[in-house]
Amino acid sequence: MNPSAREILLIKTGELALKGLNRGTFEAILMKNLRYRLRPLGPCTLRKAQSAIYVEPEGPAFDMDEACDRVAKVFGIAAFSRACVVEKEIGAICEAAASYLRDDLLAAKTFKVEAKRSDKAFPLQSPAICEQAGGYLLEKYPHLTVDVHHPELLVMVEIRDFGAYIHARQLPGAGGMPVGSAGRAGLLISGGIDSPVAGYMMAKRGVELCGIHFASPPYTSERAEGKVIALLEKVAAYAGHIDLHIVPFTRIQEEIQRSCPEDLFTIIMRRFMMRIATQIGQAEDCGALITGESVGQVASQTIPALACTDAAAGLPVFRPLIGMDKEEIIAVSRRIDTFDISIQPYEDCCTVFTPRHPRTRPKLAKVLEAEAALDAEALISEAVQNVRRRLI
Repeated sequence: MNPSAREILLIKTGELALKGLNRGTFEAILMKNLRYRLRPLGPCTLRKAQSAIYVEPEGPAFDMDEACDRVAKVFGIAAFSRACVVEKEIGAICEAAASYLRDDLLAAKTFKVEAKRSDKAFPLQSPAICEQAGGYLLEKYPHLTVDVHHPELLVMVEIRDFGAYIHARQLPGAGGMPVGSAGRAGLLISGGIDSPVAGYMMAKRGVELCGIHFASPPYTSERAEGKVIALLEKVAAYAGHIDLHIVPFTRIQEEIQRSCPEDLFTIIMRRFMMRIATQIGQAEDCGALITGESVGQVASQTIPALACTDAAAGLPVFRPLIGMDKEEIIAVSRRIDTFDISIQPYEDCCTVFTPRHPRTRPKLAKVLEAEAALDAEALISEAVQNVRRRLI
């Protein structure tokens, strides 16, 4: 490869281009998130121009393979490429394409060169760039033939402000909006399949996550808590750091079991969760709560049951999975690598006190009547005062 050539990451933003006068704010958040994710890999320079972000390593120790894995999980990125950058001169471009893409060119039988000329001062137009680069590659690799419709290898040449960029393939980004651009919300996280997916989906829309987990020792074990931490670590690969709040919930569940009708256990329990999560969320500057509920999936997720639950919340409740079926949710959990953790057989507090015949169409008046047997304020205050925090 040309000694002056260097390898970089060329990142394309997608939805951010639609943000008009606010676009700079969103791009600044994305740049901040990228720096945070890439900092452990070594020094690098980030700059943006022409709807792209350039990541340039400052030394040979920078791990480009790991950088690609991390960039692929940063929300706000439509696509990215490992690219070789050289001076804007057609001879240097041809030489760099032949050497940088050598392995890809040897493995392919057909190819096509595609050029984009953002820098209109470059003397050759796109068709001429394609013609000269394509001819050079055919000389160097005579086994190749040109296929402009269905090539095995697409060689991209982009003439931009800072140089000429050559790459073979564009990798998909995570899409969405940069985390932190849409405020902060409290994620009610259990050890199941649904809530990690719900957190991932809201983070994709730019929401920063604050985790809230309800633990019921000795009915739930340390392994159940460890399972939640492992799930949040997977979500944090996309969402960035997550401040987890672990709420002691045993006494509340025992009081509900002792004083309330069995068929209302789950509804009353979830209403207590909403009250506690609201207090934590307000203290943590959250504008909403997030749950993994889906209509009709279980008895507590019918429309009347959800209405009773929401009546106890002091913040808006976002349910990104509300219209999804289980197979759709599982598909996302497999994609973000939480499924195998979620199915580990460690019970969470929602399953320990499940009634035999839960009420599927509860009436709020009946629920309030049952709750009157409890000293709700004292129970909630005690739980909130004993919350444990952990940074994920």
